[in-house]
Amino acid sequence: MASAPQQPQLPLFFNDLMPLNSQDHKTYRTRSIDAAPWLAKAHAIPLTVDEFVQAQRNFPIVFSSGENPLPLALMGLNEGVNTFVDDAGKVTEQVYLPAYIRRYPFMLAKLKAEATDLSLMFDPTSEAIGEFDEGERLFDDEGNTTDATKRVLEFCQHFEQSAQRTQAFLTEIKNADLLMDGEVAIQREGEENPFVYRGFKMVDQEKLREISTEKAAEWNKNGIMMLINAHIFSLELMRVIFARQVQQGTAPKPNAQA
Repeated sequence: MASAPQQPQLPLFFNDLMPLNSQDHKTYRTRSIDAAPWLAKAHAIPLTVDEFVQAQRNFPIVFSSGENPLPLALMGLNEGVNTFVDDAGKVTEQVYLPAYIRRYPFMLAKLKAEATDLSLMFDPTSEAIGEFDEGERLFDDEGNTTDATKRVLEFCQHFEQSAQRTQAFLTEIKNADLLMDGEVAIQREGEENPFVYRGFKMVDQEKLREISTEKAAEWNKNGIMMLINAHIFSLELMRVIFARQVQQGTAPKPNAQA
């Protein structure tokens, strides 16, 4: 259900990556779009720890399976199901949108594997960037970055800093051996057997209760306990998301497993 979004080389949502530069993209603009077809079938969105408190109000927060788990906000419980976005890619109600979504079609990345600096990249297939009549210019007539580009760069820099804090959090809870294979059973009314969701990780609450007093005090002080609790509290929303799928007709068939 919640395996880390994987593509051979490109991150989730990106079809291509191109470095932004004033020579090739001097006339490019960025514009707002009211629909995101690329989001319509995405059920698990990468999340940073800076977003846990806001995101846990709307979505279950789980961790992907595998050796390098990532926090994920579940907008649906099944592959290809996003209960907050219609088929056209329009968000159907006011909810918190993870920064990973809001960052697209831009990101910071290394131009070469051996590079030490990150460059501002974009997905040239996105309808949010290109040679349009409307929107904000990315470069002025002299080829200097505009305020629009500076805002994009600042947002991407903040995202990378949040990603580093997320890795530090994950290292801490992994070293404490707190992550366990998750399983949630949801009983659908009128059906004999519950629907069982697996394929994700969650905090083992028994092990959490067994951590030392010193470690608990440290985590309370540095905010890690707050993040763990946000994750645990958010799991109650699994049933809410399932109910949304039932209402929208995207719930799994009886006896299916996730």
